[in-house]
Amino acid sequence: MAAKFTKRFEPNSVAIIEPNDVHYYQPMWTLVGGGVKTFEQSRRAMKDVLPKTAKWIKENAVQFDPNNNLIVTSSGQKISYDYLIMATGLQLDYHKVKGLVEALKTGKVCSIYSPVYVKQTFSAIKNFKGGNAVFTFPNTPIKCPGAPQKIMYLAEDYFRKHGIHVDANVMYFTSLPVIFGVKKYANALMKIVEKRNINVSLRHNLIEVVPDKNLAVFENLDKPGAIHTVNYELLHVTPPMSPLDVLKSSPLVDGSGWVDVNKDTLQHVRFSNVFAIGDCTNLPTSRTAAGIAAQSGVLYRNLVSFIEKKPISAIYNGYTSCPLITGYGKCILAEFDYNQQPLETFPINQGKEMWMFYFMKKDLMPQLYWQLMLRGNWEGPQLIRKLAHFGMSR
Repeated sequence: MAAKFTKRFEPNSVAIIEPNDVHYYQPMWTLVGGGVKTFEQSRRAMKDVLPKTAKWIKENAVQFDPNNNLIVTSSGQKISYDYLIMATGLQLDYHKVKGLVEALKTGKVCSIYSPVYVKQTFSAIKNFKGGNAVFTFPNTPIKCPGAPQKIMYLAEDYFRKHGIHVDANVMYFTSLPVIFGVKKYANALMKIVEKRNINVSLRHNLIEVVPDKNLAVFENLDKPGAIHTVNYELLHVTPPMSPLDVLKSSPLVDGSGWVDVNKDTLQHVRFSNVFAIGDCTNLPTSRTAAGIAAQSGVLYRNLVSFIEKKPISAIYNGYTSCPLITGYGKCILAEFDYNQQPLETFPINQGKEMWMFYFMKKDLMPQLYWQLMLRGNWEGPQLIRKLAHFGMSR
């Protein structure tokens, strides 16, 4: 968003509060976990990706005061603003699963969601020699909700290619009532797990890991108090996630701690000069990079209209995308809207595994991100979709 607005305003009119030295392309971490990409390929120095004409305030925001248009930083600096875009993301709560932080040090437990743990994921997969390989999906909103399955499919494919699959029992425990929220893609994925003998347990949430006994403990969400314990030789954990702690007491959030925006316009429902994008919002759609790309164009046009005191008219339809890697060289390209209805770019059945979609995920999408999206020049494939469907698509 900063890259978009620095093109419109004078130098240093746009400020970015960002404490980190490194920026990660996190959608690549599935491929890092599967041994396809290196961790180094997913990272860039923050100074190299921020727009040069923006003012970089290299601190944490520790307090938001939208009633007075103020932000307080970790040094105590008070920053006033005319317009605010919230893009704080969310936080990973590994500590909320008993024993998990300790288990992640053992070599058998891994997670692609953190820069601290993603590098050990492929080692855990390579060192697996048989037994239960367990993959989890938590009972909270998460970013990239297809990723827990993607790393599972890559691991199972690795076992198969290396002759380990005959001794492997691949298990997927998800808190959700379905394997995927969009029926078309859920049906395709169920056929894949059945064909590859992957055991799926719905409505199960990981609550504890006992690393010295290699035990994963799940609660059955449909039967309060019912516990299911599984022995593992490999455990991949998707951690619980939540809004940043600094937001939870802010006037900007709803009752669950997410920034409270109009789902169509991305404008805050109470503070009209505040807009928000991505994982920190309460938008009822999947949190993905593709979703953020589509949101960026809507937010930009609406904030420009607001600044110019014109009516806000751009509408976000909830578009998001999840390239569901199902193995090395195979991928289903899920694209859908707020109503959980497919909103596909190509005039073919994207619910089928295709090498083309895997190539897009592996090689094309990282370039779109680094070269276009971070420079404010990529707002998703809607134009391509309209051309591919001869103007008949939404």
